Amino acid sequence: MKRQLLTLFAATLLATGGNAFAQGPANVPEPAKTIELFKGDIPGKIGTAPEPKDGNQFWITSVDRPSLAYYPAANSSSNTAIIVCPGGGYAGLSYMFEGTMTAQWLSSQGISAFVLKYRLPSDQTMKDRKNGPLQDVQQAIRYVRANAKEYGIDPSKIGVIGFSAGGHLASTISTHYNDDVYKSEYNVSARPDFSILIYPVITLDPKYTHAGTREALIGKDADMPTTDRYSSHLQVTKDTPPAFLVHALDDKLVPYVNSILYANALRQYDVQCELHLYAQGDHGLRVKNPTDTQAFWHDACEKWMRMNGWIK
Repeated sequence: MKRQLLTLFAATLLATGGNAFAQGPANVPEPAKTIELFKGDIPGKIGTAPEPKDGNQFWITSVDRPSLAYYPAANSSSNTAIIVCPGGGYAGLSYMFEGTMTAQWLSSQGISAFVLKYRLPSDQTMKDRKNGPLQDVQQAIRYVRANAKEYGIDPSKIGVIGFSAGGHLASTISTHYNDDVYKSEYNVSARPDFSILIYPVITLDPKYTHAGTREALIGKDADMPTTDRYSSHLQVTKDTPPAFLVHALDDKLVPYVNSILYANALRQYDVQCELHLYAQGDHGLRVKNPTDTQAFWHDACEKWMRMNGWIK
């Protein structure tokens, strides 16, 4: 029998210390391996995006060749892998705080983490800017699944986590994994087995979306069919993977209704989901400072993954 989980929590978030985020960026290790996603030509590429010259890995504003940074599991408590999609409104990547530091947490839970450095939508560098990020995340999942044995991963335990616009990308791959947007050398599915969506952009309806994310991906004057196509709650089917969602009620950038819309859509199709709504936290789930973030949702997410067998 399918489990139907929709847990609503409204709680005042209290600052707590002693978590992985409090250690600071200096303690984040280098990846064990960096993988270029496309060996040859990049799908739909028409120009070259300038790579940051200063090597800044906190906020990345340009990606020419998409890649994965591999952080192996710190222990053998699972054979699960998760693709990490940092946010940034499709205008940049919050690569350190939502990328490598997330990978550090996942690794500590025995999960192999792959941080995705995906291309940012651009009419100057891609034929169809709407497809660029989707092509990259499809290829990321296919690469990990096709090479699962090398990394000690169960190919049926590959998830995706995304933050804000990265949450939009994670929900997009969860609903558009079968879209024929490029030709891959890997003859495996791009469907994630589960998704973790943290203060995600779900709808591109101007009433509820984050305007910058919408404009960067489809343009502020996009028609309704395009808007609907990239509004993930309208693309859910019975085959959409289970999801864990987190949002703050006082999020001023991405309204919490985004997470509710996706959870409701999953419920309509009898897809398992768990939704956590917090009274405070704003965008990024921070009350006093960025080091509080982990305390609000990591424990709940770990329990959800353990309940589903993704952590032993």
